[in-house]
Amino acid sequence: MGLQAKNKVDPAFSMSSMTDIIFLLLIFFMLTSSFITPSGLPVNLPSSETSDIVMQEVTVTVTKDLKYSVNDRIVPREQIKGELTSLLKDKKGQVVLHIDKDVPVEYLVEIGGIAAGLEANVSIATKPF
Repeated sequence: MGLQAKNKVDPAFSMSSMTDIIFLLLIFFMLTSSFITPSGLPVNLPSSETSDIVMQEVTVTVTKDLKYSVNDRIVPREQIKGELTSLLKDKKGQVVLHIDKDVPVEYLVEIGGIAAGLEANVSIATKPF
């Protein structure tokens, strides 16, 4: 009695489909990691030689005509400290300042001082040359 299987299973494993999937995932993550979250109000950022991209937990935007927004929500100047306090409570966060290059430095220092007083890391958003 010759009982033998007619369909033999090939023990070799083809890695070509696995490498295609890994390659597509790599391209997807490279593309999505380079996206920068734009701020809510249009500002003309100053230029810088080195422009590092940081994870934006909280963004504060000051436009040329001194309109303030925190995380794309327009707030009056007097409420900036309250907004930052509520967003950064119980944690040490990252605050990114999107300040128009025509805004006087005193406004930058004021917002940066509020954020630093709440023990947040402060960064200034710039655009590369």
